[in-house]
Amino acid sequence: MRLPIGSMDVSSSGGNATLIGRRGEGWLPVSGREMSVDEAVALLADEHDDAHVGSLLDDAVAAGDAAPVFAPADVILWRYRRFVETARVIRDDSRGLVVWIPSGSARLESVPADGRRSRDVPLEERFTVPWVIRESTWRGQGIVRVAPTGQPWSVWFFRDADGTPSGAYVNLELPHRRTAGEPPSIITRDLVLDVWVDATHPGSEDIWLKDADELDAAVEQGRFTAEQADAVRALADHACRQFIEDGSWPLDEGWERWAPDAAMDEPVELPDTAAIREARQRSGATSIHG
Repeated sequence: MRLPIGSMDVSSSGGNATLIGRRGEGWLPVSGREMSVDEAVALLADEHDDAHVGSLLDDAVAAGDAAPVFAPADVILWRYRRFVETARVIRDDSRGLVVWIPSGSARLESVPADGRRSRDVPLEERFTVPWVIRESTWRGQGIVRVAPTGQPWSVWFFRDADGTPSGAYVNLELPHRRTAGEPPSIITRDLVLDVWVDATHPGSEDIWLKDADELDAAVEQGRFTAEQADAVRALADHACRQFIEDGSWPLDEGWERWAPDAAMDEPVELPDTAAIREARQRSGATSIHG
């Protein structure tokens, strides 16, 4: 028996999750405020300010006619403010960038300075604890990740250990910027709230809103203003309207079952560059700083 819409649960990463709808049946709106994508992004645009190391952002441009185009098998960095991930390009065209992140690929992540895992920090202090950078690797199965051109989200196709699709994770983030630096990079910033499209029941997949409680905590602790949080919620609604509700691209292209060849599936290492060496040394008094 399927859960009723509005049911609450805890996600696999330990966050709050709410069943907001089913594909083909609609969903419970996330935001109580009507706002266009452009209006929402404008409210969040200053989230790019001072968010990245050195001059990297100075040379980055929005995806489009003037942006660098990446070739298949290129190694790139996918940067979320302090988080730096490595990936290989599958395809890059006018629709968007599609990459593969092999299991075991290197990444830099921001973690609490006292040694706890981020999810072990209580919500009421999650955005106020000192942090440092730690080198780690992508754990679990490799994933396909898609950055639709000009959109404030990416779509991650997760699979179980046996290769069976488990669902699509819609990560709300700022529209992506690109740089052809060494190595080439895609630059964005995570917006806390996410949507999970479960792979069970094809055609009427459950749609879950993830980490609404963490977004509330981000407002209480000064990470976002209340108006910016409204903008993030509005983006969740736009993602549902634009492609989740009807299962359109990139949900309709079979990325959940795409398989790499042996060369594509080799774990990717972090490059030995000045920017990465500097990124490893970063730290901050709270998650709002640095």
